[in-house]
Amino acid sequence: MAPLLEAKNVSKVFGGGKQVTVALDNFSLVVSGDPPSFTSIAGESGSGKTTLARLLLGFSQPTSGEVLYQGKNLWKMSSGEWRQFRRDVQAVFQDPFEVFNPFYRVDHLLTTPIDKFHLAKSKVEARAQIEQALAAVGLRPEETLGRFPHQLSGGQRQRLTIARALLLHPKLIIADEPVSMVDASLRATILESLNRLHTQFGISFLYITHDLTTAYQISDNIIVLYRGAVAEVGDVDLVIKKPAHPYSRLLISSIPEPSVDRRWGEDQELPSATEVKVDTNHGCKFADRCPFVMQMCTEKVPPLYRIDDRRAAACFLHRESPVLASEELGKVMAEKATAGTT
Repeated sequence: MAPLLEAKNVSKVFGGGKQVTVALDNFSLVVSGDPPSFTSIAGESGSGKTTLARLLLGFSQPTSGEVLYQGKNLWKMSSGEWRQFRRDVQAVFQDPFEVFNPFYRVDHLLTTPIDKFHLAKSKVEARAQIEQALAAVGLRPEETLGRFPHQLSGGQRQRLTIARALLLHPKLIIADEPVSMVDASLRATILESLNRLHTQFGISFLYITHDLTTAYQISDNIIVLYRGAVAEVGDVDLVIKKPAHPYSRLLISSIPEPSVDRRWGEDQELPSATEVKVDTNHGCKFADRCPFVMQMCTEKVPPLYRIDDRRAAACFLHRESPVLASEELGKVMAEKATAGTT
């Protein structure tokens, strides 16, 4: 049986001639959907996270490679297949306010998918579905419905967009920085809503973030991107607690610790410790920032090395380990079955 969604050797290049930006470089990923999985895609700004989300959602077309839905190329599907894809794969975006039309009450965001996909046979049934979706994300209908977007908090608006996705009973939700624009006090509530949908409704998640703290709290697996390529991938506990790639170590060292003796910015940079001349156009993309750079790092791109059963890293420091092809990422990513799925 074909996986729910698959990125197969996908690259995305912007520009032309000498002004070329490689936003995503030969990326592969498989989301089976059953059992449901929760995977974080992490990296700093410019690492290719949002580009990946747009490709997986069919908002933009890859320069090379394929994005497949149930084994079919997104850009070669029929209108009926597109309709099913739009129901099975939903999105939650960074800025919830952009999803709302300020001239409509928020009810419009919820009634539209019900009408478009014929989810209810009557207004009473539609109302029941809306109330159930709101309850699932911790919202009270009497405090939410009938209002305009500006009358709700950012956290309420974001949970409304999650409720909208839930109405369609999707198999996968791609959440692109869903808590980065809400108050810190509300982040836990929204993350709890995502986790509830995963565990209670059996929905898979791709959680795109620059925040390794929330990635660690909520996901089973993590893929660390650097300049469009996979730096490290695997079980989130291993990657966060014992990072194997120098870039992963840099990201984790940048997380502020609650200590009065530690100054902000301390240990956040990894200056190069060698005199090796670096050309990242031919070798490792992280070579110019890596304290462990070797001559081989400037000559060829490191493959993914399978360090252990649940982790791989694209770094020549692990060149004694077996090579893992990019399309085999799933072999080091655990798919944890969830209890109480429907």
